[in-house]
Amino acid sequence: MIVRLSKFNCGVNQMRLDQKVAVITGAGSGMGASEAILFAKEGAKVILTDINLEAVEAVAAQIVAAGGEAIAVKHNVASKEDWTHVYSVTIEAYGKLDILVNNAGISLATPFEEQTEEHWARTYAINVNSVMYGMQQAIPLMEQNKGGSIVNIASISALSGMAGAGAYTASKGAVRSISKAAAVDYGKKNIRVNSVYPGYIVTPMSAPHMEQYKEHFLAKIALPELGKAEEVAAAVLFLASDEANHITGVELPVDGGVTAK
Repeated sequence: MIVRLSKFNCGVNQMRLDQKVAVITGAGSGMGASEAILFAKEGAKVILTDINLEAVEAVAAQIVAAGGEAIAVKHNVASKEDWTHVYSVTIEAYGKLDILVNNAGISLATPFEEQTEEHWARTYAINVNSVMYGMQQAIPLMEQNKGGSIVNIASISALSGMAGAGAYTASKGAVRSISKAAAVDYGKKNIRVNSVYPGYIVTPMSAPHMEQYKEHFLAKIALPELGKAEEVAAAVLFLASDEANHITGVELPVDGGVTAK
């Protein structure tokens, strides 16, 4: 007798983040919004944060309308006080924290010789300090929860450099290093820390630029199409989920093969 089992019809809950509580920054658009929507579809209770409250409320409303659970919070990621507020909302609503995705960031293309102290400081405040603040306050909560998963969004510029964007490249290199350091420091606490390296990804913000220079970007990648925010979200989902329980400190490029060349 042959018994065929369908993974979609075998009496097992297939949601990969069922009952997990996740904080995702920069969730008002682009990759952050795609991550939040996908996490909610996979059963997570999602706290979406963004400096643009109206945008993040719209994403949260979309999730709720589809039957998911989401809370929108206005959040300046460069502020320790704002991080404290985000986690207060999280614990008050759900009593725990399982996942942190440090997605928020800025990219201001400026050559080194034109770099100002203000530009450098702002880039580091949003791209690096935010990651530190987010992890500093998340780790004790995850320790109380007997473990957790942190996914930090870096960039392929941290792996191969980027012309004309010294501060951005340096900041994403710092995200790469801090992720590895935290992975080593907190692995014994069952807290996993991984980083994702998007390449040329089409988002609402990048779409005009990507279209203007599409042939240039296509020449850099090994695959025939530019990346999508949903494809980055799928990689983040995997690292955040229990499927990646034995994975920490990894660098996962989602770049169409740019770093393979």
